[in-house]
Amino acid sequence: MSRSAHPAGPRHADVLPEGHYSAPPADLNVLDPKVWSRTVARDERGVATVGGIGVDALAEEFGTPAYFLDETDFRARCRAWAEAFGKDADVFYAGKAFLSKAVVRWLKEEGLNLDVCSGGELTTALAAGMPAERIAFHGNNKSEEEIHRAVEVGVGRIVLDSFQEIVRVAHVAQSLGKRQRVQIRVTVGVEAHTHEFIATAHEDQKFGIALAGGQAAEAVRRALRLDGLELIGIHSHIGSQIFDMAGFEVSARRVVQLLAEVRDEHGVELPEIDLGGGLGIAYTSDDDPRDPHEIAKALHEIVSRECESAGLATPRISVEPGRAIVGPTAFTLYRVGTIKPLDGLRTYVSVDGGMSDNIRTALYDAEYSVSLVSRTSEAEPMLTRVVGKHCESGDIVVRDAFLPSDLAPGDLIAVPATGAYCRSMASNYNHALRPPVVAVRDGEARVIVRRETEEDLLRLDIG
Repeated sequence: MSRSAHPAGPRHADVLPEGHYSAPPADLNVLDPKVWSRTVARDERGVATVGGIGVDALAEEFGTPAYFLDETDFRARCRAWAEAFGKDADVFYAGKAFLSKAVVRWLKEEGLNLDVCSGGELTTALAAGMPAERIAFHGNNKSEEEIHRAVEVGVGRIVLDSFQEIVRVAHVAQSLGKRQRVQIRVTVGVEAHTHEFIATAHEDQKFGIALAGGQAAEAVRRALRLDGLELIGIHSHIGSQIFDMAGFEVSARRVVQLLAEVRDEHGVELPEIDLGGGLGIAYTSDDDPRDPHEIAKALHEIVSRECESAGLATPRISVEPGRAIVGPTAFTLYRVGTIKPLDGLRTYVSVDGGMSDNIRTALYDAEYSVSLVSRTSEAEPMLTRVVGKHCESGDIVVRDAFLPSDLAPGDLIAVPATGAYCRSMASNYNHALRPPVVAVRDGEARVIVRRETEEDLLRLDIG
């Protein structure tokens, strides 16, 4: 089929159906630096490159679909967060966004700490050489085995998420003859402006111990009474993909109020607060994320002001960026399989991946950008929906986007800002093989998480 052989779907913004899209960009060939990692560009052929390597060469060597992670960008973002918060604060990379042994080594080398929320993440962190004292262990239902290992290896902090967990951690620590440093996670009643499933500080959800009704104050009392625990602070996390700092201001105020109550009741000033993560990134050109230095300045000012008002010494601040570091550093490369125009609606573009490598669109109604990257095109834009190859009508990668109307099977298209949660949440739905993660830096590419094989699938199926 030639590149003009199929009838195109709607092309003009004034006749398009309602959807999630905005007007088509002035030039579809431009790769917006807001949503692409910093070494992505187009070469003299019009082919997109990352780390100096063309996506056509990457596709030939590593296949598609595949995640390509810009190591230079990842390391630069780690440094930016560390420099923004300085030596008087702690930055914990949230490993749930994406974790591998290579990433752990980069974090260690760039001076960041690591937040894990499962035994598997802890195992990966330790296997890659992250010092246990630089690890925080999260989770709303940690098993006895996970707690035992975390205390045994000496993780720097365990975040307590329930009254039962206070007792469990204390019991394990005493049985091992240790005193475990802990924080108590509180829900502060802040309604973050984000999707319901990733808002975490309102009271009707599974995380934390509510400030309302004095539950958090009671959790502090219990933790302070137990010899196996060293209560070092309070933890709060209000949600994910947040751009507005107002929620953090309300959260910090309520956490500081709790610190003041602890001081007044127990004569103890807890030395740390963790304000969590959740800062948003640009998935589309319409998103406007904040710079780490701006975030650090705002959080320091908020906490200092509230502590001064309460007559407290300013505690050490911790933050937990995950998506904000790894999200923008990677893109997913797909090959176009079929193109199906629907007259008066849009054109469906099917790729060789889908919800098995990016569930976020189906799960959160997440929005993404997409670009033709194996060449440039001067064809007019057409409204498309990029979909996967799975047997689900909800198998959507990019709900509404503009691509050139001469798009053809075999073209390479890429979805930027897929570093966070895409590989972490990838599945074997329809027995799909999870894609590899390939790190690219200074003209070299190497697999850091290999592509699954059919042998991998069968190895677990014991018949």
